[in-house]
Amino acid sequence: MINFLYPLFLLLALLPFVYTALRKPSASSHGDALRVPFVADFIKIAEGSGKTTINGGTHKFGRRFWFLYIIWLLLTLAAMRPVEIGEPIRVRSAARDILLVTDISTSMVETDFSAGGQRVSRMQAVQAVVSDFIKRRPEDRFGLVLFGTRAYLQAPLTYDHAAVQDVLWSMTPGMAGNSTAIGDAVGLALKTLKSSGEDLNKKMIVLLTDGENNDGSLSMEQAVELAQNEGVKIYTVSVGGGSYSLLNAMFGVNPLKQSNTALSALANKTGATAFQAENLKALAEVYNEINKLEPSLKDQNFIYPQKELFFIPLLAAFFLSVTAIWWIRRAK
Repeated sequence: MINFLYPLFLLLALLPFVYTALRKPSASSHGDALRVPFVADFIKIAEGSGKTTINGGTHKFGRRFWFLYIIWLLLTLAAMRPVEIGEPIRVRSAARDILLVTDISTSMVETDFSAGGQRVSRMQAVQAVVSDFIKRRPEDRFGLVLFGTRAYLQAPLTYDHAAVQDVLWSMTPGMAGNSTAIGDAVGLALKTLKSSGEDLNKKMIVLLTDGENNDGSLSMEQAVELAQNEGVKIYTVSVGGGSYSLLNAMFGVNPLKQSNTALSALANKTGATAFQAENLKALAEVYNEINKLEPSLKDQNFIYPQKELFFIPLLAAFFLSVTAIWWIRRAK
């Protein structure tokens, strides 16, 4: 589709007629004015065979006048800035930034999940469910933080979901250490989101772990306070059925309950929700619920690419002008 950026410039097309109507007759062809040969050539073209006069009398618009007028009209069209409007391109400015903070400590190797009648590890169950979660949100940017004894940003926020999936499926329990530094992972995730700029309301963290914070420099209390200050929602997911040793039973220690309490506080203080999944079906339902609570932002923002076309009438006017000058000089 062709459009003009300055359509009002079309009024310039009337200027030659207005000038002709208002022009006062001069005393002679050249008078005492400074003679410019180039302009004189165009005057001779316009005077054409007595049909159009410059010195007064009856004004008749001959062929030469219209030849010059076509040049003027082409210049007017160039001044109007014609552009070709291309197909609309959708802009992803409204996408959410989702950072997946995933526990890969050695306890994630536990095979207390089942799929198709077969026992699978917690890690395998998480990989399958989280991978499906990413596929269902093509409009959003995803990043991946993996943690054990230490936390690492393995995939920065990106629209390249295939790259995030590659990292997700390549992670193995214990590759970041044997213990669980949840506080450090939260700190790293918040730092990553803050450095990415933009609106914090479009950012969130999904923290998944199967244990309690037992390592790292940041305690859970410090992590909760830091998350509150940043104003980023942190959804927490506790996986696995938990394990009880004889020593824990004797002293009435329930590590799973302690972990869930800390994770619930983290989620609630940031305006999010804490979840628990003890089997594959429950884990899938957790991510379905998160998908509903934080739907993708699908604002219809489009840009329309423009291709400048002003040079076409401008070149046409130039070549017609050269032709006119050549014509009159040849007739001399």
